Amino acid sequence: MNVEDSEESWEVVASADRFAGRVISVRTDTVRMPGGVVADRDYVVHPGSVAVIALDDDERVLLIRQYRHPVRRLLWELPAGIRDVPGEPLVHCAARELAEEASYRARTWHTLVDVFTSPGMSGERIRIFLARDVEAIPEEEVSFVRQHEETDMPVVWIPLGAAVEKALTGMIHNSPAVAGILAAYAASADGFKGLRPADAPEA
Repeated sequence: MNVEDSEESWEVVASADRFAGRVISVRTDTVRMPGGVVADRDYVVHPGSVAVIALDDDERVLLIRQYRHPVRRLLWELPAGIRDVPGEPLVHCAARELAEEASYRARTWHTLVDVFTSPGMSGERIRIFLARDVEAIPEEEVSFVRQHEETDMPVVWIPLGAAVEKALTGMIHNSPAVAGILAAYAASADGFKGLRPADAPEA
């Protein structure tokens, strides 16, 4: 059997929007199931997002810490953000988030992994990029003003192997961070030669 995700769309016989917020909305679709029965499925409509595994020359990964109110925790995460500029290439969105959230930029970009963050309840998809050849943005070039949860986001660099250990021992919980760290560690085995280009199409 070919193990590869594929597109599929079962018939939606009714749909109702339950909530509309600034970024997300909640919808109920009545879906025709195999055998002809129908069932309601509630889910979050999300514009999608990007995240960045930034690695320095010593194979240390950049992490930021951010408060996440729904889980009432300070989480160690990757620089990440919503796809909120129509038509913007995803790698440009990722570079912007790396600059805004961590004040770094990178010369080398690859697609690392694509993830549906919680496909049982949300349509959010996130592309995680690998950024290398990184450098700090000089302070005089930084123009972005952080607000709300982003006001106090410390930045740390830790060895990729140590980040893997922290993910596997339950010390890092953010799903894009866990996926990105493990994917980067796996991809490092061949020197990242097997990665897709930064502009690879999304399946």
